[in-house]
Amino acid sequence: MAMSGGKDDGSPMMEINTTPLIDVMLVLLIMFIITIPIATHSVDIDLPVPNNDPPPPDQIDPIKNKVVLTRDGEILWNGDSINGGELVRNLKVTLDMKPEPELQFQPEPDASYDLSAKVLNIIKGSKVTKFGFVGNELYSEFTKAPNAK
Repeated sequence: MAMSGGKDDGSPMMEINTTPLIDVMLVLLIMFIITIPIATHSVDIDLPVPNNDPPPPDQIDPIKNKVVLTRDGEILWNGDSINGGELVRNLKVTLDMKPEPELQFQPEPDASYDLSAKVLNIIKGSKVTKFGFVGNELYSEFTKAPNAK
């Protein structure tokens, strides 16, 4: 087998042999890939078992309070215009009720973001346990008709 040690004129070889460097880099890359933990994208949630039997009439919670924010900066409680202080008072009254009524929050599309944040902070501070956002399906791009704007 012939080996090359330089040129025929006796001058030294000036090129570096990169093959061992590439081999080492590949081994390090494989070791790095093996040591990375496997990413899990699942979130375990204990969902309730569906019940096909309707609850008895005395367990149905018919009371729902709706907070609507208008584009004019008004806060509506079940259709009546109120201010922040009255909202706090109404939330305290509903917390004393048994069972606690559900509070639904629905801002209009052009409602002030600042007002929405303030009202949500009031609701959060009141320790309401039954709270939900309603009307979000109105703003989904996927549920709009192709011609609707």
